[in-house]
Amino acid sequence: MPLDHKKRVLVVHYSQTGQLSRLVSSVVAPLREAPGIEVKFVNLETKNAYPFPWSFFSFFDVFPEAVYLDPPELKNIGLREDEKFDLILLAYQVWFLAPSLPVTAFLKSEIAEKVLRDTPVVTLIGCRNMWAMAQETVKQLLAACGAKLVDNVVLVDQGSNLASFVTTPRWLLTGKKDAFWWFPPAGIADEQIAEASRFGLAMREGLAADKEKTGLPMLSGLRAVTADVGLIKSEKTGYRSFRIWGRLIRMFGAPGDPKRKPVLLIYVVFLLVLIITVVPVNMAIKRLLASRFREKHQAMKEYYELPSGSGEERMDEFQCQN
Repeated sequence: MPLDHKKRVLVVHYSQTGQLSRLVSSVVAPLREAPGIEVKFVNLETKNAYPFPWSFFSFFDVFPEAVYLDPPELKNIGLREDEKFDLILLAYQVWFLAPSLPVTAFLKSEIAEKVLRDTPVVTLIGCRNMWAMAQETVKQLLAACGAKLVDNVVLVDQGSNLASFVTTPRWLLTGKKDAFWWFPPAGIADEQIAEASRFGLAMREGLAADKEKTGLPMLSGLRAVTADVGLIKSEKTGYRSFRIWGRLIRMFGAPGDPKRKPVLLIYVVFLLVLIITVVPVNMAIKRLLASRFREKHQAMKEYYELPSGSGEERMDEFQCQN
């Protein structure tokens, strides 16, 4: 691409632990190396910063606002309303089955409505394992801005669901992410983060061919996202529960109000009981009945893997270029 026709890529993200920043760096590295591409970064910051590690109550106190999409106040985003981009990469964490609040604040801002309108967007999610409800919310917020979702990439924490149920809270509440006992390290595996550069290579190739203008995915065939139908059904149950409890907790005051603490404590006990008892039984029953609903489950899996899919047919094309 000639220098006077550079493609402009905007990268918007918020990383609390630093992991998402590493993932973004891996994905974007091939774009930054391309002479025909200009990359602009927006690292979202809120006026009142969220702590890391979280304290116990600050962690759970954020959940009602996250679920109800109450945007916190952002510091200056550093974008002009008249700026235009050829592609936008939106990277986000999942907080209580919803996008993290700084990302929600960006998507509900006036500047986002101006900058995202009629622009192709790639979403990049780094989370524990449940992301489907958050992505549905992000899709709605992007549509409200007039943006065009062309790809979605999801990387999840290493280890089993049971292991990450222990390692992820330990990391968020203590800052410790090392392996211990028989548990693996918390977070996304380093190899997965390094191998995520394949998505940047594919975007670079797509931009050079003007593929972003077609509205079609650029990252298909690269194992971009794998949906677990059992987890998605549990997410839907959890999301309905979060909405009920979130509404109740908000009745006791704004975030940080001491009157919320007793209700939050009751909610935490309820959540633990739900996760330890109801969710595993529910998932087991659904897996036993899976054969009866195979077509329905396959359709659900394909829907939540849109638009990029879980195919691997192009992996060889990029595997040696990480």
